[in-house]
Amino acid sequence: MAEEKKTEAKKVGRAVKTASEFVAAHGKPARAVVEPVGRAGARLVLVGDDGAMGDVFLPDVATAEAVVEATPDLEKHDWDRETTAAVKIGPAHRRKMAGR
Repeated sequence: MAEEKKTEAKKVGRAVKTASEFVAAHGKPARAVVEPVGRAGARLVLVGDDGAMGDVFLPDVATAEAVVEATPDLEKHDWDRETTAAVKIGPAHRRKMAGR
């Protein structure tokens, strides 16, 4: 049990570091959307103030929400109109998503 908590704390710590680096690189405040992905856990989608998008995969929704709470200048959002409008997707990303 204690070993599991240490492992989870490490995952949260690494994810907070990654999210903090994203916020520093792409402007504050950044948005975070937590998406459950079944047994795989949760996807934490990051949207920077400049419209850049990134993500971090975590073991579960609770862990993803803990990362949002622990990361300065990261605000939890849903995929609402404001959040989707904030995302800037360039041609290279569109090609990648289309499998080209």
